[in-house]
Amino acid sequence: MTQIDDSLTRADELHFTRPVPKSAGAQMRFLVKQLKSTRETARLLGISQRTVERYVKDQINHPKPALAARLESEVRRRWQPLVRKRARDRAASTTGLVIETRARFGFTAAPGTTDDGRMRRITQHLPPEYAARLFSAQAAGAAESRLQQIAAEALQEMYFKDNGSRAQGLLVEFTDIDYVDFAF
Repeated sequence: MTQIDDSLTRADELHFTRPVPKSAGAQMRFLVKQLKSTRETARLLGISQRTVERYVKDQINHPKPALAARLESEVRRRWQPLVRKRARDRAASTTGLVIETRARFGFTAAPGTTDDGRMRRITQHLPPEYAARLFSAQAAGAAESRLQQIAAEALQEMYFKDNGSRAQGLLVEFTDIDYVDFAF
């Protein structure tokens, strides 16, 4: 599962200034324009070049569910890259981001404290440096475990340690993620 990666991508989509094309023909025309050829579009989607041409000319209107999902995914991934970049740059430099999650948090702490993991629902603003780390790791193609580790470090410092003002030796384990949502 790629919960954190998917959530960061969904947060990007909140900044779109125009709606993503809905019809198969419009989506296919967008991909052909982005990839600059019907051959590359066909290779990307795993269909024939002639099928791509038929979608572009609106001779086919309703793709099979598997193709429709691939088509929508590829269009969303490429839609408004400058808008995405501006929003991410702003979050990574000034505003930060907000994480909302329900997950199991366990601790390694001083003796006599409760270190048993338990499910918690947490909503926390994270400063720009954590946003920058998450974005750069995602752009570098980091594994979900690495993104989860960065999010755990951020929650450890900002939520559990109250930005370094308490619980100095605390280490947080972030597991069994029920859901995670980001906003920036």
